[in-house]
Amino acid sequence: MSTPPSPTAVLPIRVPAGTTAQQALKDAGVPLKGPDGAVVVRDVASGDLKDLAWTPDTDAEVEPVPAASAEGRAVIRHSTAHVLAQAVQELFPGTRLGIGPPIENGFYYDFDPERPFTPEDLAVLEKKMTEIVRAGQNFARREIADADAKAELAHEPYKLELIGLKGGAEDTEGASVEVGGAQLTMYDNLDPRTGELVWTDLCRGPHLPRTNNIPAFSLTRSAAAYWRGSEKNPQLQRIYGTAWESKDAHKAYLEHLAEAERRDHRRLGAELDLFSFPDEIGSGLAVFHPKGGVIKREMEDYVRRRHIEEGFDYVGTPHITKGGLFETSGHLPYYEDTMFPGMDLENSTYYLKAMNCPMHNLIFQSRGRSYRELPLRFFEFGSVYRYEKSGVVHGLTRVRGLTQDDSHSYVTPEQAPGEVRHLLAFVLGLLRDFGLDDYYLELSTRGESDKFIGSDEEWAVATAVLEQAAQETGLELVPDPGGAAFYGPKISVQARDAIGRTWQMSTIQYDFNQPARFGLEYTSADGGRQQPVMIHSAKFGSLERFFGVLTEHYAGAFPAWLAPVQVVGIPVTDEQVPYLRDVALTLKARGIRVEIDDSDDRMQKKIRTASKQKVPFVLIAGATDAEAGAVSFRYRDGSQQNGVPVADAVEQVAAWVAGRSNADPTAESSG
Repeated sequence: MSTPPSPTAVLPIRVPAGTTAQQALKDAGVPLKGPDGAVVVRDVASGDLKDLAWTPDTDAEVEPVPAASAEGRAVIRHSTAHVLAQAVQELFPGTRLGIGPPIENGFYYDFDPERPFTPEDLAVLEKKMTEIVRAGQNFARREIADADAKAELAHEPYKLELIGLKGGAEDTEGASVEVGGAQLTMYDNLDPRTGELVWTDLCRGPHLPRTNNIPAFSLTRSAAAYWRGSEKNPQLQRIYGTAWESKDAHKAYLEHLAEAERRDHRRLGAELDLFSFPDEIGSGLAVFHPKGGVIKREMEDYVRRRHIEEGFDYVGTPHITKGGLFETSGHLPYYEDTMFPGMDLENSTYYLKAMNCPMHNLIFQSRGRSYRELPLRFFEFGSVYRYEKSGVVHGLTRVRGLTQDDSHSYVTPEQAPGEVRHLLAFVLGLLRDFGLDDYYLELSTRGESDKFIGSDEEWAVATAVLEQAAQETGLELVPDPGGAAFYGPKISVQARDAIGRTWQMSTIQYDFNQPARFGLEYTSADGGRQQPVMIHSAKFGSLERFFGVLTEHYAGAFPAWLAPVQVVGIPVTDEQVPYLRDVALTLKARGIRVEIDDSDDRMQKKIRTASKQKVPFVLIAGATDAEAGAVSFRYRDGSQQNGVPVADAVEQVAAWVAGRSNADPTAESSG
């Protein structure tokens, strides 16, 4: 959110012809330093961002863009990316430049060096960047003709390619890599004492006035990246970094990164023995271990039961199908590149399915349908397969094989608004039940692309139905123009986890196209034939992604009802093992997942092991406890109750698990 300028400034601010924007801001009392200070201005007439050194030919009106705003941070990060590129070429002569855009929370720059960068290289580069920042070099914008740019950058093949594009492209992270529109521009780094050229880069800008206006930055990692995101292009080296409007903001972000690393579900999945990705199976294809299988089963049992309660019928469909089905549905032209290659069998091409909806349509179509059956709701755990590029595969949150809790509601047009409200209530309740209660809604609508099918009127009706239902929830509704599926608009639930990161979870999509393409019909009350509306919804989205998000949300310390092992019994000596086994039998009779640690480890090590495995309850028994028919009750937070009768301990665990609370039990809460 933008920070307002000084109260003495009146927006917009007039910049007289021949005066720099910076001088006009200074005269108006707008701060130019600190998080509230302006780093660039927005030209009111064109909406374009301009450097503070911009001098208009005629009087202009501008608005200051503060460092702490989203656009201000982007300028800081873009400028820092240029400093990185300068440092790389100074320390690694001959390295050729790719692109260096700002991205969310940071920036990157792509390079073609003689060898891959190492972590040690990043430390040296960061030191060199600090020298460049402290030198206070001036960023100076320079317009250049295409031919002159090609001559000046003859040694930079990737820059020459961008000049040829003359309008830019988009990289794999969606960051703009434009080099300019009709007019190409260079940005020169000038020595502040002599004005001599130190380094230059092809760029559209804008930038900070000087390198020492960069308040705080750091480099985070390096990785391989294909030029312009295509596997057909050369593989470059990408260096990532972050930059902020203040040292405090930078420190807070690095602490956030460290916490995110502690919560990384890939690391926790290995430490807690939940899942893995064997190389022998392939990238992006997970196997769930017994403990992970427990959590996955709990998720499946929950959502299966809830679907039945909400009026859905459970169905099942195969993993492969003839390609003609996806041609009928309209998916093949849009998604063939992300579907696994077809197999030619018996004069037909078969595909691994990438979506379930076409098969559900065939179930609807298998016999005549009456309006009395509607809403007709189908649900399945549908395993689908999508070829994600290796560069974007990420643990459980971006996989190639996933299982959707996929459902499709077939309704009359009049029933559609009520069904969308019903599904929204369903998905929001599900998220709350799993402890995700901070969320907003996103409405993805039709864009200008020709990928969308259907009439303007159909899209308008569908969008209005979704928008009305979303507004009735009272939640924040964020527009996403152009983000709809080709067949209709959608609502997605964007949930925030325990450290404030946003994840796309459940989706609800309004589809008027597939019923028409499949010729779906029902008999109306007057005996006529009518086309139903089809509403897609996935509550978890995918079980794999939801599992990964939950793991990070809880940092592996799953609520007691969801934990793979809910209780560990720890004997003080081997003599108490039989006693605790009897306690375990009592717990198992109440449906509790319990283990006894009868290893040769000392008691304190056993307690540490249970703590590392994030077990909610630990029952400790010594000779005195066994004689008294009691246990010491230890909780995940380290608090403890001693001398608790076994019957009370069993009841306490069973009640907490049955209550499905997402809070962590403590001695005080269970007292």
